[in-house]
Amino acid sequence: MTPAAAGAARVDPARALAEWLTHLDVERGRSRHTLTAYRRDGNRYLAFLADRGVTDLGAVTEGLVTDFLAHLRTGDDAHPPLAASSAARSLVAVRTFHRFLAMDAVLDADPAAAVAPPGRPDRLPKALPVEDVTRLLDAAGTGDPPASLRDRAFVEVLYGAGARISEATGLDVDDLDLTDRVVRLRGKGSKERLVPLGSYAVDALTAYLVRARPTLAAAGRGTPAVFLNVRGSRLSRQGAWGIVRAAAERAGLRAGVTPHTLRHSFATHLLEGGADVRTVQELLGHASVTTTQIYTRVTVAQLREVYAASHPRAR
Repeated sequence: MTPAAAGAARVDPARALAEWLTHLDVERGRSRHTLTAYRRDGNRYLAFLADRGVTDLGAVTEGLVTDFLAHLRTGDDAHPPLAASSAARSLVAVRTFHRFLAMDAVLDADPAAAVAPPGRPDRLPKALPVEDVTRLLDAAGTGDPPASLRDRAFVEVLYGAGARISEATGLDVDDLDLTDRVVRLRGKGSKERLVPLGSYAVDALTAYLVRARPTLAAAGRGTPAVFLNVRGSRLSRQGAWGIVRAAAERAGLRAGVTPHTLRHSFATHLLEGGADVRTVQELLGHASVTTTQIYTRVTVAQLREVYAASHPRAR
């Protein structure tokens, strides 16, 4: 790729970044978390260019974008080296940024289009066995109310609906229909989906809404959020992580159990129970079935272990 034609108007990096982020927010409806990540990646990219004396995005070449990718992998005094998956995410942000500028005719060329992200390690999602999930759920409900009732209900929703952490913390009371046992989740790109709730999740939510949420809400100024913190405000992502981490510790489970572990477990246990991949795709809110199919490989791996241990001709 070649930079923008000589003599073209200078493209200010900071102004271009601000316009791109506004486009993602207003016209594309990206989530707050996506915007935060893209802003962080964009600012790091502009700082990299500034360190190399580049103050005009029209002067960016494919080689510079490639150098930025290598810089992400090696790190610097202010940033540790990024894993391949994290570097790939940052490069996607940069490529999306340059594509926007090219499509909007701000630049004559797209210097990032041909820069390929690093290969990602072939990792399978980590799911908990059903008995470990039960221990985690029981541990979340220990302690004094109202926190214990909230924590149990929150973890039940993560596992019972396969919700992302942002979907669970973003729930409003109107999103719950406990009579019909469904919950409305808002996923990536503000896409909504209805997910059934099992009796355990419904019972935990009912106990929390009746016996605990009013107490927590009294400390705040009024919010439609389902899950509240001790100040009566919407539970934050950090608070949600703390709930799961504390429950895992009390249950004596391995390190590394996260809210997303429960989403992985939800999908894996459905497939193990006979659910088809298209149904699981809908429940998870995946745009593509390809994303969901990684879970089928988990169950195949488990079948292979059983086969190797049981079949007389397996070895």
